[in-house]
Amino acid sequence: MKTDPKSKRGIDARARTVKARFSKGVLEPLADLGLKEGEEVKLRIETLPSKPDADWLKRTAGGWVGLVDAEEIKRYVKESRLLATRPEPRL
Repeated sequence: MKTDPKSKRGIDARARTVKARFSKGVLEPLADLGLKEGEEVKLRIETLPSKPDADWLKRTAGGWVGLVDAEEIKRYVKESRLLATRPEPRL
């Protein structure tokens, strides 16, 4: 058992990582902590990256509506294909 030089009391070094969920202002552990009622602990909060959302494509559908004139783009592409931008190869 380690001793804290400031308080001269024993420190139990049973550090472990446990996931928890924050809900309605309370941290809810996702595993049994094995603590006694009233036992004090020290928390270190690390925010985990959110899980990939499979519905991202559905949520972004229609995001370009009204921002791009598709017919104008088609005309531009068709016209640009008619331009000769490369020198004619010599055979």
